[in-house]
Amino acid sequence: MSILTTVLIIAAVLVVLLAAGVLLRARMGPSGGTRSLKRRFGPEYDRTLARHGGDGEAADRDLRERTERYGHLKPLPLEPAVREQYTAQWTTLQERFVDAPRQAVADAGALIGRVAATRGFPDADRPEEQLDALSVHHPRQVEGLRTARRGADSESASTEELREALVHARALFDHLTTAESATVATARPHGTSGHRRGHLLKPKGSGA
Repeated sequence: MSILTTVLIIAAVLVVLLAAGVLLRARMGPSGGTRSLKRRFGPEYDRTLARHGGDGEAADRDLRERTERYGHLKPLPLEPAVREQYTAQWTTLQERFVDAPRQAVADAGALIGRVAATRGFPDADRPEEQLDALSVHHPRQVEGLRTARRGADSESASTEELREALVHARALFDHLTTAESATVATARPHGTSGHRRGHLLKPKGSGA
C-alpha cells in the first residue's frame, strides 16, 4: 500500500468521524446529552422517562424540545401588591383545608395556574403547555401542580394524600411568588422555599 493510499484512507476515516461528531451534537441539541438533562431536570427527567416507557431517546427529545420552546421565556416579576394578594388567597385556601380538603387542593391548583400565567407562563386553560413551561424553569417543583390537579380530580384520595398534595403544591407556589422565582432552574437547581408554611403544611419528619 502506497503512502498516498494510506493518507487517503486516514483522511476518509477522519471525515467520517467528524461527520459522526457533528450528527451527534445535532441530536444532543443545545441542552446537551442525557447526563446534562438529568442534572438540569432532576426528578422531572425520571418522570419523563417513565412517561415514555423507559425510552431514553424519547425522553431526551421531549425535554430538549421543551427547553427549546420555553427556555428563553423570561418570567415576569410580580408587583408586591399582587404577591400579597396571592399569598392571602393561599392562606385562605389553606385554612379551608380542614373542612374541605379536596376543594382546598383544587383551589391550590387553580391559584398556581393563575400565578404562573401572571408570571408570563402559558395560561391555565392550556394545562399541558403550562406544565411543560414550568418544568423547564421549575423542574424540581412542577410535580406539585400535577399532584394538586390529580388530588382534586381523585374521588378516592385520602385526607393525608390531599395534605401531601398541598405540601408539594406549596413548594411551587413559593417559588413562583418569591423574588428569586424569575431565575431559571439551571441557575438555582436545588431546594424549595420554606417561607410562610403553616403547621398544616409541614412535611413529614420535619423538625421545624
